[in-house]
Amino acid sequence: MEIVQLLFYGLVLGSIFALGAIGVSLTFGILGFANFSHGDLMATGAYVAFLVYVQLALPFWLALPVAIVATAALAVAIDRGIYRRFRRGPPVLLLISSFGMALIVRSLIQLIWGPEVMAYDPGIQLAERFMGLRYQNHQLGIIAGAIALVIVVHLFLSRTKAGKAMRAMADNPTLAQLSGIDTERVVMWTWITGGALAGAAGVFLAIDTQLRPEMGWFQLLPIFAAAILGGIGKPYGAIVGGYIIGMVTELSNLVLPAEYTTVVPFAILVVMLIFRPTGLFAGRSF
Repeated sequence: MEIVQLLFYGLVLGSIFALGAIGVSLTFGILGFANFSHGDLMATGAYVAFLVYVQLALPFWLALPVAIVATAALAVAIDRGIYRRFRRGPPVLLLISSFGMALIVRSLIQLIWGPEVMAYDPGIQLAERFMGLRYQNHQLGIIAGAIALVIVVHLFLSRTKAGKAMRAMADNPTLAQLSGIDTERVVMWTWITGGALAGAAGVFLAIDTQLRPEMGWFQLLPIFAAAILGGIGKPYGAIVGGYIIGMVTELSNLVLPAEYTTVVPFAILVVMLIFRPTGLFAGRSF
């Protein structure tokens, strides 16, 4: 039963990692750089939802889509204002600029909301039981919400012209450009998709834990590990990688003290980079 309980927790954590990893995977697969501001986009979504739900006292069903839209808009604005200027230069310029944007976004969050730890619902939430399994309603909501968003992403990538163009760019950018695909439009949709999912992941992370300005930065390593495990540029691989990282991290509590479980994603990341840098689904090498 302890293993089943940890697998459930891993499913919750993996839902958050999977949503975050899709954006990282698509960004690297299409644009060719590791976006280190992705975690802070997650934090932005969490704090926008806090503004709507707690500070403005509006329903949570409204806070989540507002956070998704706001984070997607911020991602597009950052690309148009900063990243696009360095896109034709060496990749290291984009890497450094993403570090700078991470610091800027985090500082703005601290400036607006302060450095204190906050929560959507500060009261103590009692766990429910089902056949010995302990759970809380918000955890079921996180799993259901992540599954719904994954289905939306699947329909977008498989049924729409923009989604198919994104998949083509991620699989083979050169061939996609030669076939006449509008690369700038694909880039815009990449940021919209990645930003929206990052906002949702940040909200779910804040529901499961607490809000703090560094919350997204702390999750950046497991999200990158999930993206690399699934294969860079493979959105479906990122989903699988996210759930694997989440479950393995939680199962490691069986053999490791809780304070050491954070090294598990790093260990998986190192092993994948050494033995299979293209990931499980044969994406691009990191």
